[in-house]
Amino acid sequence: MFKHSVHTSRLSLGQARLFQVFLSVLMMFCSYSTQAALLEEVVVTAEFRPLATAEVPGSVSVLDPQASGATINHLDELLSQAANVNLTSGASRARFIQIRGIGERSQFVEPLNASVGLLVDGVDLSGIGGAATLFDIAQVEVLRGPQGTLYGANALAGLINVVTPDATESLSGLLQLDGGNYGARGVGGVVSGPLNDSMRFRLSARQYQDDGFYNNVYLNRDDTNARDERTLRGKIQGDWETDGSWQLAVGRIDVDNGYDAFSLDNDRNTRSDEPGQDVQETTYVAFNASRSMSNGVLGQVAIGWVDSGIAYGYDEDWAYEGFHPDGYRSTDLYLRDVQTNTVDLRLLSAPGLGLAGGKVDWVLGLYALDKDVDFVRDYFFEPQLLTSDYGVGRIALYSELATNLSATWRLTLGLRAEQHESDYVDSEGVQYAPDDDLIGGRVLLEHTLASDGLLYASVTRGYKAGGFNTDGSLDAELRLFEPEVLWNMELGFKGELLDDRLKLSVALFRMQRRDVQIATSRTVQRPDGSAEFIGYTGNGAEGFNQGLEVELALRATDRLLVTANLGFLDTEFENYINGDGEDLDGRDQAQAPGYQFYVAGDYQLFDAVRLNLNIEGRDEYYFSDGHEEQSPSYALVNAALTYEVDNWELSLWGRNLGDRDYFLRGFSFPNDPRDGYSNTRWTQLGSPRQYGISATASF
Repeated sequence: MFKHSVHTSRLSLGQARLFQVFLSVLMMFCSYSTQAALLEEVVVTAEFRPLATAEVPGSVSVLDPQASGATINHLDELLSQAANVNLTSGASRARFIQIRGIGERSQFVEPLNASVGLLVDGVDLSGIGGAATLFDIAQVEVLRGPQGTLYGANALAGLINVVTPDATESLSGLLQLDGGNYGARGVGGVVSGPLNDSMRFRLSARQYQDDGFYNNVYLNRDDTNARDERTLRGKIQGDWETDGSWQLAVGRIDVDNGYDAFSLDNDRNTRSDEPGQDVQETTYVAFNASRSMSNGVLGQVAIGWVDSGIAYGYDEDWAYEGFHPDGYRSTDLYLRDVQTNTVDLRLLSAPGLGLAGGKVDWVLGLYALDKDVDFVRDYFFEPQLLTSDYGVGRIALYSELATNLSATWRLTLGLRAEQHESDYVDSEGVQYAPDDDLIGGRVLLEHTLASDGLLYASVTRGYKAGGFNTDGSLDAELRLFEPEVLWNMELGFKGELLDDRLKLSVALFRMQRRDVQIATSRTVQRPDGSAEFIGYTGNGAEGFNQGLEVELALRATDRLLVTANLGFLDTEFENYINGDGEDLDGRDQAQAPGYQFYVAGDYQLFDAVRLNLNIEGRDEYYFSDGHEEQSPSYALVNAALTYEVDNWELSLWGRNLGDRDYFLRGFSFPNDPRDGYSNTRWTQLGSPRQYGISATASF
């Protein structure tokens, strides 16, 4: 299935050895106990109907931010646990997500249609992941592959669904205090309980701060890349007098972070005299309701409203005035006000009451999205502000039919038809108003084994709308690009083995991409010797992304739980020439490590003390499709020791204990006057060794 070249053959050998070690460790643990406790069931909520993970016919990870015992504040600290999921930063947080090698890496002037969807409490935060703080979160669901029937244009590569806990039937709450190195400190609280016999509430608040991991040697400060993040969430849930329920969720996330993360020496010592910022103020409201209607029909409605103010800027020269005789001065600031409104109306057949005498379950839905982005760019080299207004309208009709062909075989057919319209106008007289008619869907065949395991095979069609480029002095023929279509073929197994002590999921997939939307760049030299860096998106000819995903949870002994996520990925471009005229036919796609892994052991040392030790790692990968720079392979070791008694919990934790250097973003362009502005590799470092303590009291 995998296409071999000199590069991929070397990776294949390394992958085979890694997989062999993985299986050996697994079998070693399996021999330790035959009387261990059973594993808990986890329910996925992102499908049309809630399903246990073992029943979802697709590659899905369900991540628990509290599972490792370490303090996890943001989505970018958690997603490395999921197979074939990667992140890029270029800001104070890694805001851009790639699944199976597909996803955006940055946003500057150009409008953005996300390839990976992000939902929080059902609210669409796609493309604005800085708001994905994780205090008081029940679980994070990662759906890999195109969600062409479920979610449409913003889920070409997959979907991230962040789920907050339900309100409790009785009064309860907790208080959490955190501290750590680099000035880390946090405080958070939750209170939940009944309002009356049919209504419940939940309210949570959290503030987290640290000084960042860089020293500005010019300003003599260690906080120019600091983080200051505040989260406030509220939820009211109730039951209808007849069968059904409703939920109102509101949230406010204030992020006031610095951004000073690139150094002319490629280390943690910066020289910026005007450090940047990464600020976001997001408010959202979500209303969800479900109730039984006549004739065995369930009605559901989901309404979401989001307003985000985003300020993102940096010191472009990374230095101070007078640093070098040939130096220059420049700052760049991007301001966005993003408003998104969504409505999803859905009818579903009640269990056993579908078509053909209850033999065919059905779903019929109507989805609408309205999004408006007001944008201002304040750039040192431009005499006037660049302003623009970008609007997106999406309306989709979707349906799905599922029937049992026999006692053990089930067939599902889904279809989604979407109209995508956008309108753009800016202060320089540039105008675009493209519209696309898009079709997605899936054909799914499931087989239930005698052991209650699940085999499935699916063909899924995903899509992403076309668009346009507006940045810099780009040639006219590079301004517009077409929609991308993705076909995903997947085979999978899910089941419980070893007397239900082992939960195992395996997915083998191949995704064929057509009219691939590729983010690339070109560098134009200015008369003063500095460079104009222009990022833009174009269509490559074709490409494929194929691989394997393995997830397991093993109750090795009564005291030891082992979890592991392992992903292999092979990607390639076909007939693609980048912005600099380089032929990349046959090259790996960017942000697509050949392998990724996360292995964790959670051991109950004593009745009140448990130890979590985990290691995460990934293979080398290209930072971008526009240059040759790569991230080297790396592995990070993390640990937490937790003491829990009655209603108290104390956790000592550490991340990246080996203090390993790794990178969140990489570029190649001239920016250093000391070497005559030669083309240079630039990287943004990931977090160094962190350690801290967290104390929680609950009632």
